[in-house]
Amino acid sequence: MTTNTFDKLAAHYFSVGVELPLDNDWAHFDATKGTPFGVPDLTQHHSRIQLADKLGFKAAWVRDVPIYDPNFGDAAQVFETFTYLGYLAGITDNILLGTAAVVLPLRQPWLVKKAAASVQKLSGNRLILGVASGDRPVEYPLFGVDFDTRGEQFRQSLDIVKHGNAQLTKGMEVLPNSQPELADTPLYVAGLAQQSPQWVGENMDGWLAYPGTPTDHIKRVALWREVAGNKPYVSFIHLNLVEDDEAPIKRHRFGVETGVNGLIKELKAMKSAGVNHIGLHFRRNTLPVEDAIQRIADHVLPHFH
Repeated sequence: MTTNTFDKLAAHYFSVGVELPLDNDWAHFDATKGTPFGVPDLTQHHSRIQLADKLGFKAAWVRDVPIYDPNFGDAAQVFETFTYLGYLAGITDNILLGTAAVVLPLRQPWLVKKAAASVQKLSGNRLILGVASGDRPVEYPLFGVDFDTRGEQFRQSLDIVKHGNAQLTKGMEVLPNSQPELADTPLYVAGLAQQSPQWVGENMDGWLAYPGTPTDHIKRVALWREVAGNKPYVSFIHLNLVEDDEAPIKRHRFGVETGVNGLIKELKAMKSAGVNHIGLHFRRNTLPVEDAIQRIADHVLPHFH
């Protein structure tokens, strides 16, 4: 029996990862530099992901934002998702590589299937394929896709990603597929993707829940356990880790500002709420990203890993 990526994440009762880009451009935006808000500085992206990998963060999550829209103010990690995952696979050793999440209605599903298999092979079986129906209406006309029917298109695309080989005639195959575990790439969903909770629980291997407070997650985890049993529940925190270890927790949209001890408290509350994994997002962080990652690795991760 192979140990697929699903088992690797599920083996940890609670774990901590990072959400890319590993930059703090939101905290230090400077309009005089000419770079639009929401477009991160990627000059250190190579060394920062290697640092996160070396220090024991369990997963690195990348988003799928094909078109930068200043009205949203977020270009994610800039690079195309699967291209970037292939690059990350080559410069890291242990950290799991997750998508949060690939927008299926905007992509050709057979190519998603091949891209995912390629990343899984190149990474040594470290991919978690998070998928979504998408939430930016301005993108859909550019791709010739109807926004209002994206839920139906999501199901159709997911069926090809999961079961498309049954449509191939004898001798045809989507390569690479020589490793048995490639068929076991876990499929997580962001939000509900225009589906019912029951459908999501039955058809997906894990849930990428939107950021919230521990109290928010208690309610959401209860729903997830009802429809999906013990499948992994993942969420994210937009973090501003400050230098004072004793700084209290101050909540902001999608996350917290706090010191090391406050972060430990927040993560313990997430664990108690039933969350299995938290990805930390550093774009609000005022400290240098390397400093924050090192402090978390030294003082926070030992409480959980």
